[in-house]
Amino acid sequence: MKVILTQDVKGQGKKGQVVNVSDGYARNFLLAKGLATEATKSNLNDLKGKQESAEYKIKTDTEEAKKLAEQMKEIVVNLKAKAGDSGKLFGSITSKDVSEALTNQYHIKLDKKKFVLPDGIKTLGVTEVTVKLYTGITGTLRVNVEKQ
Repeated sequence: MKVILTQDVKGQGKKGQVVNVSDGYARNFLLAKGLATEATKSNLNDLKGKQESAEYKIKTDTEEAKKLAEQMKEIVVNLKAKAGDSGKLFGSITSKDVSEALTNQYHIKLDKKKFVLPDGIKTLGVTEVTVKLYTGITGTLRVNVEKQ
């Protein structure tokens, strides 16, 4: 019997796969526990539609991320912080600070977790910050820290 898996099943396959299993295993275990649905024409069409929808969403998200990465090349985020005479900051600029400044200055809203700033920015001047926009797509953002 052919079934469409609704969840990952060890030894059978991943969610969304169409697998051929014995009738008893399908009726008594997979269908009874809700781990699979019968592979009828309508269910197969639904599965195909969901897969096409997911592919389209991935395609549009990658295009959006690429556009944003290109746009980020020209952006310079300006921040002010207290610093000593040597140019070293009292404290540091965190990814949260950069995210808020980007939203305020350019109306681009990005989550603070997307910024790659392991230790923060601790000196005055321009620093390049890597931003993870989508799987495999990163952008570079310049952050200018000035003395307050």
